[in-house]
Amino acid sequence: MRKVLPRKFYSRNTLKVARDLLGCFLIRECRGKIWRAMITETEAYRGEDDLACHASRGKTSRTEVMYGEPGHTYVYMIYGMYYCLNIVTEQKDFPAAVLIRGVKIISSSPARGEELEEGWELNGPGKLCKFLHIDRKLNKWDLTKGKKLWIEKPTQNPAKRDIVAGRRIGIDYAQHCREYLWRFQIDYQD
Repeated sequence: MRKVLPRKFYSRNTLKVARDLLGCFLIRECRGKIWRAMITETEAYRGEDDLACHASRGKTSRTEVMYGEPGHTYVYMIYGMYYCLNIVTEQKDFPAAVLIRGVKIISSSPARGEELEEGWELNGPGKLCKFLHIDRKLNKWDLTKGKKLWIEKPTQNPAKRDIVAGRRIGIDYAQHCREYLWRFQIDYQD
């Protein structure tokens, strides 16, 4: 039985959602296969005042999904070659999202001619989108449907002490916002 995260999970404060997504399972159903990956790293982007947020310059055709209903995807391309997967959070008309930065493969399935072995880490948003076949076709996708792409509840949440907060990556242009400790990851060190 699927334990798809409901819309109310995403309707909360973005920083809380970013932390609570750690340990959850990102599921991708594609080409007759299902890939299951545990979310290990996230980044929060929150509001027009966050200079690192794509919505910092207001609503555009690209960012309109961030102003929409929580629980939908915001998929965009960087460097003209890599896709990034974000999940819209908080309330409609307030632009906020969580970037999925890293996952650990739980189930082994072939992808692009390679075996994704159990425990293999897809560290980096471009890498995980490439291997899980996530592209702009999944932009504005409703994750609460439980089809093609969705997120399931974890079997066990990581303890708060096992979560490390740090600066977001690649946002040196964001003035004071680059100092925010809005990147979260599971710390596997004993």
